[in-house]
Amino acid sequence: VRLLEAEPSLPPRDPPIRFRKSVPTAWLEMTLTEGRNRQVRRMTAAVGFPTLRLVRVAIAHLKLEGLQPGEWREVTPKAFQQVLESGS
Repeated sequence: VRLLEAEPSLPPRDPPIRFRKSVPTAWLEMTLTEGRNRQVRRMTAAVGFPTLRLVRVAIAHLKLEGLQPGEWREVTPKAFQQVLESGS
């Protein structure tokens, strides 16, 4: 887990997250090798920081940079096989 110094540049969330001045916010970067159902939300809540927004940036070696919400791109059979072999 790494605490980000600045808020990352992301597309706006729809509907927007309710902003509250009394609740501190922080942006974290987290790498999981095996994600369980709601694992990130449970981990952050356990230390007193509920997850307000969760953004996936990669699946195995496939980066999602440049893709907007709802967009997709074709994956080569070789890249797909690598994802399967990585267990992600």
